[in-house]
Amino acid sequence: MGKSIVILKGSPRQRGNSAALADQAASGAKAAGAQVESFYLHGLDIRPCDGCDVCVETGVCVVKDDMQMLYPKLLAADGIILASPIYWFTYSAQLKMCIDRWYALWNGHHDAFKGKPFGIILTYGDTDPYTSGGINAIHTFETMARFLRAEIVGWVYGTAGEEGDAQKQPDLMERAYRLGARLAQGG
Repeated sequence: MGKSIVILKGSPRQRGNSAALADQAASGAKAAGAQVESFYLHGLDIRPCDGCDVCVETGVCVVKDDMQMLYPKLLAADGIILASPIYWFTYSAQLKMCIDRWYALWNGHHDAFKGKPFGIILTYGDTDPYTSGGINAIHTFETMARFLRAEIVGWVYGTAGEEGDAQKQPDLMERAYRLGARLAQGG
């Protein structure tokens, strides 16, 4: 049986550029034998962390929303891909809210992400990761991975502001495909 890959799409646009690259990564992972589940976060009911710290005591989040469905999938995944456009100099609010809720996973299973391979996909409308703010997201993901003792095995990022721009860049699409295949092969 192949690896299990979970893809979290943080764009509010279902057909946005980061979503297109995430779909390309999914194709690469499937071609390499992985089972892939993709989630469009904007379409899910994910509420902010209440900061109640009940999960510190119980290891379980008390907020009853769609994160309850995502938690076991994240725990069971052999690899995770996070995809987001850059909005206001970092990744999207949809992805941020989901990641904030990982606090309950970390409290319940301190090693939940230890050694787990991650792939990161980012798109932005500016010309490079510095002037777009993408570098802020990159630094945040690096810090998060270090804290979780996870491993970022690949990055795909580039300029793609208008819908369909990613598909016009064969190199960017190929990098996303290879990222998916790499996660399917164990990082």
